[in-house]
This record gives sequence, C-alpha cells and structure tokens, in this order.
Amino acid sequence: MNETRRVLIAADKFKGSLTAVQVAERVTAGLRRVAPDLTVEALPVADGGDGTVDAAVAAGFERREVRVAGPLGQEVTAAFALRGGTAVVEMAEASGLQRLPAGVFAPLTASTYGSGELLRAALDAGARTIVFGVGGSATTDGGAGMLAALGARFLNEDGEPVSPGGGGLADLARADLSGLDARLSSVELVLASDVDNPLTGPKGAPAVYGPQKGASPDDVDTLDAALAHFAKVLEAEVGPRAAQYAASPGAGAAGGIGYGALLLGARFRPGIEVMLDVLGFAPALERASLVITGEGSLDEQTLHGKAPAGVAAAARSAGRTVVAVCGRLALSPEALRGAGIGRAYPLTSVEPDVAKCIADAGPILERVAAQIAEDYLG
Repeated sequence: MNETRRVLIAADKFKGSLTAVQVAERVTAGLRRVAPDLTVEALPVADGGDGTVDAAVAAGFERREVRVAGPLGQEVTAAFALRGGTAVVEMAEASGLQRLPAGVFAPLTASTYGSGELLRAALDAGARTIVFGVGGSATTDGGAGMLAALGARFLNEDGEPVSPGGGGLADLARADLSGLDARLSSVELVLASDVDNPLTGPKGAPAVYGPQKGASPDDVDTLDAALAHFAKVLEAEVGPRAAQYAASPGAGAAGGIGYGALLLGARFRPGIEVMLDVLGFAPALERASLVITGEGSLDEQTLHGKAPAGVAAAARSAGRTVVAVCGRLALSPEALRGAGIGRAYPLTSVEPDVAKCIADAGPILERVAAQIAEDYLG
C-alpha cells in the first residue's frame, strides 16, 4: 500500500447511465467509504462531444441558455459556457442526435443552423476565444446551416436559398460568404474534436458516420456527392483553400461541421487536449498523487483521442499513477498500460449482469471506487 492521500477524478460520462459530474460524485463517495478523510478533487472532463458544456460549468464556467433552431428547425433551449472572454460551445446542444424525437432520423435534411446561432450568442456575450466542441451530431450538412446562421448565403440556380440539410446542397449553384459576421475575424475559434476524418470519400463524414444518423447506403452516396459539390462551389468563392480544408483532418467531424468551422478560420485540436487546457487540468494534476479517469466503455476507440486516453497521457507525463473506471472493459492489460493506465475497474467486476450495471450504475460505481481505495489508499 502507498501513502497516496490526494486523488484527482477526471472521468468522462458513462453514456446512457451517468453524467461526468455524477461519475465524480459516485467515485468520491466510494473512496470515502474506505478513506473518510481523503482529499478528493473532481474535474469532470469531456472530449468535445455531448457533455462538454456541463464539464465546463462544473469547472466554474457560467451556464448561458439561448433559444435556437434544433436540427429539424424546431426551437430548442441550448446552453453554452462562459468564463472571462472564453466560451465553450457544444454543437450537440443545438444540433445533436438527442435533439431529434425518439426513433426519428433525418440524415438528408437535419441542419446545423442552431449551432451557428449558438456561436453568434457566444459572440454577443463578448467571447474572444471560442472552443467549439463538435460530436454527437444529427447532421451531415458540412456546416452549411451553421454558416448560414452566421450570415453566409447558399443559393440555387433561381437565386433562392437551398433546402436545409446535406441533401439540399446538391442544388447549390452559388455560395456567398461576404455577409459572415465580421466579429469572427477577431475571435480565436478552436475546433475541438476527437474525429480527424476528411469531409468526403471512404473515410469521410457520410460514409463513416452517416449510418449512425439513419442514412441508408443510397443516402450516404447522395450526401457524399452533395458535400463534394458543396466544396467545389465554395472554391469559386474562397479559392483553393476550400478543397484543402475538405481534405484536412477534422473536416468530417460532426457531419462535416468541422469543414464549416475551418472555413471560418478555426484551428483544429484534439478535443480532450483543448478541454484539459480550458478546465485547468495541469494545476489540478500537480496537486494529485493518484488520478482516476474513465468512461462508459474502455475499448479501441478510447485509444484514439477519447477523454481517458488524454487524461492518462498527461498524467503519465507528470509521473502520476492512473487507474480507470468503466462500465465495460474491452482492452487488454497491455493496451491499458500502453495508454498510461495502470489498471481498469469495470462495473462488471462487481456485478456481472450488464443490464444491472446500466440500471444501477451509480451504486455499483461506488462499490468499485471503494475497491480502488482498498487497493491504492489503504
């Protein structure tokens, strides 16, 4: 047993069961069953996808709410986070799959217009730096809706606006970006994502992520052609960089909204790296001896830019011990160690019934955390 007495909990959500804030609360409660006087610091994290605003608010940002268009045009209440001159905007708040009615998908018509309205609200609030977290989208429109909300115009042969969504871009004849909000040129816009796909092609947004949003094989082909056409028309407006951005890492993030953000001058960075900076992870890490990270499923995807991998890499660089909690573990001990995680504690280690783990994730996670305390804090 070692003498570790200060723990940093920097875990993501258990999707469908617990928010990142709830994960931190349950782990804290479990640790203190065994070590009542333990000093615990909680820093819920996110990688740019859904839960990013909540993580920022938990770290001390102010939650701001605004009415914007949802992916189907219906009005929704969406939030962004603000502290000083920095705003954290999460596209899923406006244009995410959770904004669709249950069982409803709209791969050809869902729009990112509301995400553009969220960015505009951040500008109105005085933000000078905007961290734009993208992921969990219902959309595949290349960010056209977002750009339209910020003043761009996308017109068909008759000079009328094209229909919302990626499908409507097939009718695009002319793009006019001259009306874009002038404030964008003086703001630092950071595109935060764990997705480095290009806009189109076999690894592009429609092919890789379209099926998750209800796109049939024919829809995928339609969307891929429409987004390629979108980039081609934009070349006439902005020159060769339109094609360069389409091929850039991150362009395909969140149904291609990454492409629209790059057109606005955004700088692409891995979402977890950006969020660790914004949330103040480095000073919290300095204060800790043991770091507990995690997410719902620790699997191959975790190793490619997800929050636990980012937390573990930073903690390992600082010489800290890292363990992980999760609902499901699908990584070998070797893979975990390669990522900087000394040991993982899945909920299934104390409750083999997966359905019970999902339904009773909170109490089971407390039991798991108590085991961590026995192993590391005794």
